[in-house]
This record gives sequence, C-alpha cells and structure tokens, in this order.
Amino acid sequence: MGRKRLVDLSIAIEAGLPSDPPMMIPKIDYLDHAGGAEQMKMFFPGVTTDQLPGGLGWAVEFLTLTTHSGTHLDAPYHYHPTMDGGKKALCVDEIPLEWCFADGVVLDFRHKSDGDRITAADVEKSLDEIGYELKPLDIVLIQTGADSAWGTPEYLVKGPGMDRESTLFLTEKGIRVVGIDAWSWDRPLPFLAKDFQETGDPKVIWEAHFAGIEIGYCHMEKMANLSAIGRSHGFTVCCFPVKIKGASAGWVRPVAIVEED
Repeated sequence: MGRKRLVDLSIAIEAGLPSDPPMMIPKIDYLDHAGGAEQMKMFFPGVTTDQLPGGLGWAVEFLTLTTHSGTHLDAPYHYHPTMDGGKKALCVDEIPLEWCFADGVVLDFRHKSDGDRITAADVEKSLDEIGYELKPLDIVLIQTGADSAWGTPEYLVKGPGMDRESTLFLTEKGIRVVGIDAWSWDRPLPFLAKDFQETGDPKVIWEAHFAGIEIGYCHMEKMANLSAIGRSHGFTVCCFPVKIKGASAGWVRPVAIVEED
C-alpha cells in the first residue's frame, strides 16, 4: 500500500485582514502565558507566580467572528429555510457525515476572468477534459485561483463563480458537498450587484446559493491550495464542519487525502 499525502485546503482565521466586508472581519484577543498565570491564580487560590513553570500559565484566545469567517461549510439553511420541495433546510449540525467524506474532483477554471459565470456547459466540458464521470456524493472543488489574493481587499472581487444552472447540474447528479477557492460560491457580490442594477432582474441575486432551495446542498468557501492536490481526481476529501446548533455554517478544515505509490 502506498503512503497517504495530506493536503490542507483551508486558510487560517486571522484578525484584521481586509479580505471580508468590514462587519465580518474576525477579531482575536490573545491572552499570553503571563496573563494566563494571573488567571490561574483565580482557579488555584494561594498559588504564586514562582510556583508555575517559568512563572507562566496557560494561553487562551478570545474570538469574535461569524460562522462564515475563514474556510467554512455553508449548510442549506444559509440559503433559505426550506429545501427539496418545502422540507426544512438542514442546519450545519444536521449535515449527514457521509456527505463530508468522499471522492474528490477538482475542476480548473483559472482561465476565466474575474466575475465570469461558470456555466453548466463549462462544467461538462471540464469533466470531459479530465475524463471523469460524476457519481452521487462526489465532492466537487472549483478552482478559480482567487486564493492567491487572500489577505488583500482584491480577494473580494477575484475569480469567476457558479450560477444557478451549473449548481443544479451538480446537485441533480447527487452531489451534496462542493467547494470553491474564492470568497463566494456565486460570482463576487459586486458583479452580481452591477448586473442587478443594469437589468433589474432579481434572478441574478445570489443565484447559485438560491439553487439550494430546489435541491439542498452544502458548499465550502474560502478554500485554498487546490493546486497542491496534484491531480483532478483519484483522491479523497474530508471536510467535517464544526457542530454549531441551528447554524447556517460551520468552520471546517478540509483535507485532500492523496494515495501515492
């Protein structure tokens, strides 16, 4: 049996980066070991600093963030309260585990421009080019190259995005978890807003997300390192989200498991 190579497909949660809208930028307060020593005195009355190793205690961090900060998995409840013909939409703590551990497929759309649609025809063509036929519960990862701009304001407008038809193309084949290395599964929000202003057509608003009303599915956003997988298929994806009761999303650290000779 060959060895397994693990590829981290996530970005770290960091404070202060301008790669989210201002209201969504995470805040992290770090309590260092010296501060931790003072806290420990509250839990262990009578202990003195010189009784602790090096005069130091524990380190703790306090985070203020959304469930959509960092690499995360959106549950169907994020898109709408119902899915699959009126059934209650699943929250992130209700996602079946078997959805989150399956064969992976990377479809490369780095040739497309920022704000372009990734259409159903584009997806079909990409699958033909790599010689792969989708099966139910495959985890499909969309590579846009937007992750190269992570940490900068440009990240919010980088990359193409999926549309309603391309999303339904996948979900109609039994795909239940997908992912993208960009801020959103849809095209960047400013491009959607521009289209709406120009056409007045509400169908352009969040069209790929809203496809989850028809067929419930999950997508991971803010992924990274898809190139490091080194192949378009023939690997496994593990992406179990953190269980947050009744939440629309959960933080996730997706990993590609690649079998090598």
